[in-house]
Amino acid sequence: MVPRRVAALPTVLVVDDEAPLVRLIGEYLHREGFSVDATDDGSEAVQMVHDLEPAVVILDLGLPGMDGVEVCRRIRTFSDCFVIMLTARAEEVDRLIGLSVGADDYVTKPFSPRELVLRVRAMLRRSRPGHEGRRHRVGDLVIDANAREVWLEDRQVEVTRTEFELLAALIAEPGTAKSRRELITQVWGDEWIGDEHLVDVHIGNLRRKIQDDPAESRFIQTVRGVGYKLRMRP
Repeated sequence: MVPRRVAALPTVLVVDDEAPLVRLIGEYLHREGFSVDATDDGSEAVQMVHDLEPAVVILDLGLPGMDGVEVCRRIRTFSDCFVIMLTARAEEVDRLIGLSVGADDYVTKPFSPRELVLRVRAMLRRSRPGHEGRRHRVGDLVIDANAREVWLEDRQVEVTRTEFELLAALIAEPGTAKSRRELITQVWGDEWIGDEHLVDVHIGNLRRKIQDDPAESRFIQTVRGVGYKLRMRP
């Protein structure tokens, strides 16, 4: 059994069919003061997220039956909890597939449980760009910081928490090029460790959602050798 803590503490749901790994992750999280729940079933995981409202879901990509991609897709229809995808395959396509359905981060097996816990802690400490109560407009794109909503041509665009925070970080200084490391620090926190190209995946997802063709960008412009900036005038 995975150790449990009182419900008032941040809850992490671990979804994996490797029982020894689940126990190990649970022990590390428990020692750090988290409440931990676990399941090896994708359908049950979706229901548990609905019922328990965990702060973070650690989700294996290669689950039997309903795989991690479908689980994440269903979770994203009703929850903006953080999702860390676990994958035993290092190919880039696996990472891209997982993140395209709303995962915030990924970890490739084998990994250090201590590093995973650090990522969980960093996520929960993530500072939000400080522009609450303001609406920002760039052409047809509107970012409502107070409501945490994105609108394009009077149509609301469904974005994940991480996608919103990336967009908010860019719009805070329109026209200013920001490196991947700067965006990582602002959105994921300065304790985050991992592949900085995670930013590229989320930017790609954002561009698709706001109909922003990289070749003829209206909103998010790639700054070669640096990172990204939000156009002053689309």
